[in-house]
Amino acid sequence: MNTHTSPRMSTQDIAHDLVALCKAGKFDEAGEKYWADDVLSVEPSADGMSRGKAAAHGKGEWWANAHIIHGFEVAGPYVNGDQFAVRFTIDQTIKETGQRMTLDEVGLYTLKDGKIAEERFFYLG
Repeated sequence: MNTHTSPRMSTQDIAHDLVALCKAGKFDEAGEKYWADDVLSVEPSADGMSRGKAAAHGKGEWWANAHIIHGFEVAGPYVNGDQFAVRFTIDQTIKETGQRMTLDEVGLYTLKDGKIAEERFFYLG
């Protein structure tokens, strides 16, 4: 599969494709296709900032290994200029504690040159 994105793709096109990939459970593929090489990924925790594709992949792998996913929903995208937001609702169990919970988060994505330069996540508190 071609992972090159055309510079002619609009923010809306990229946002809709990313959401379609996520709805299909292809989160890694979505990241690989759209992350910039030096993507900044920001979580709400104090140590939740990482830079670069390798770090973003590592964060995703850690998260997948730390949780059992029972189901998920992806809503959006909500587009504004070079940014878009996506809502993720995930029915999950934290493996370490056995606690089942629903994670409700919004990802805000900022594009530069057709790639995600920054992704910033917000949790329902």
